[in-house]
Amino acid sequence: MSEESFIQRHFAERIGGPRFGKDTAIYKFEKIKRAKRAALAAHPDTELFDLGVGEPDGMADDGILDTLNREARISSNRGYADNGGAPLRAAAGKYLREVCGVEVDPETQVIHSIGSKAALSILPAALINPGDVALMTVPGYPVFGTHAKYYGGEVYNLPLTRENRFLPDLDRIPGEILGRARTLVLNYPNNPTGASATPEFFARVVDFAKRHEIVVIHDFAYAALIFEGKPLSFLATPGAMDVGVELHSASKNFNMTGWRCGFVAGNPLLVSAYGAVKDNSDSGQFLGIQNATAYAYEHPEITERIAQKYSRRMDLLVPMLRSLGFAAEKPRGSFFLYVAAPKRAVPTAGGDAVEFANAEACSEWLIRQHLMSTVPWDDAGAFLRFSVTFAARDEADERRVVEEIGARLGRFRYEF
Repeated sequence: MSEESFIQRHFAERIGGPRFGKDTAIYKFEKIKRAKRAALAAHPDTELFDLGVGEPDGMADDGILDTLNREARISSNRGYADNGGAPLRAAAGKYLREVCGVEVDPETQVIHSIGSKAALSILPAALINPGDVALMTVPGYPVFGTHAKYYGGEVYNLPLTRENRFLPDLDRIPGEILGRARTLVLNYPNNPTGASATPEFFARVVDFAKRHEIVVIHDFAYAALIFEGKPLSFLATPGAMDVGVELHSASKNFNMTGWRCGFVAGNPLLVSAYGAVKDNSDSGQFLGIQNATAYAYEHPEITERIAQKYSRRMDLLVPMLRSLGFAAEKPRGSFFLYVAAPKRAVPTAGGDAVEFANAEACSEWLIRQHLMSTVPWDDAGAFLRFSVTFAARDEADERRVVEEIGARLGRFRYEF
């Protein structure tokens, strides 16, 4: 047997130290991928419906593509972008004013990001010291918390429950935690629950942040993907500029996931700190992409059309699931539908019932039995996340997909 390389002993503890690469645990999304491969291999002639994917199924608007094509050919755009170009800052300022009702100075209160994930990984370097606590919601997107722990910080999880309309209960945080808490990360419309915040909740957040001197980071990734009314920006809340920043992303709002571009806006001191760390982390997104993203933010009607598609698909999926006993309710935004997972499935034609220990077990069964992919969450109760970004050619095909899913699921009766 060959001797273990010294490299194995040199890995940082933040990624596992000498144990790196030896963990045999299989993570949720890898399990889903494996289950999908197994289901397709077992049923090669059956269509698999992917309602688990968390990214848009459509292309970016032609105007965005044309802008990229033009901007990519401009010689002056070829160099380092560093902390961003003026066109995106200006477009972001206009978007915040006209769509979100927020006034900012684009020069001091807006800076581009290489997508929200990059921003969430950079901000802990500016805000977290060893022993500090990051308040995070669960279920949720863990990137900020992961990097907070890299810097010696801790994560305190705030459960999102149906009883509290999937909003965190800030009053139940222990005093010892509050004394060390430095940040609160929120995300509304929410992934995975699809829940939306309210002006009253955001007002409570501002008061909470001021009383406990906590920085608020609002991940507004699904900003204008709403089905009624106007987008609710945290920054539109009186006093929000004193305590936080908001992360905007073109990924979901403009079908630009792989483009990796967005912006951070809000408190000028926080924006400056983010820029200082970012300047030592990357050299900026390609200006051609930034300027195409600026075009996107200057045309919010693009997002309105995308949201109409998701709303239409929700109007098909929700009643179908309700007819089978699922407690499905159309969210006010995002493309996620979050429902309690069944505990038992009984074949309608007779046979043995199937018991589910948790949402993960149910999700695997849905893939293997029905060739339908969802994402399970067991962090605060057993729930399944359905995404209406499933592949469909047109409205008629959308109806066909949902009807076929209903037919497959309808072979069982579900108990909750």
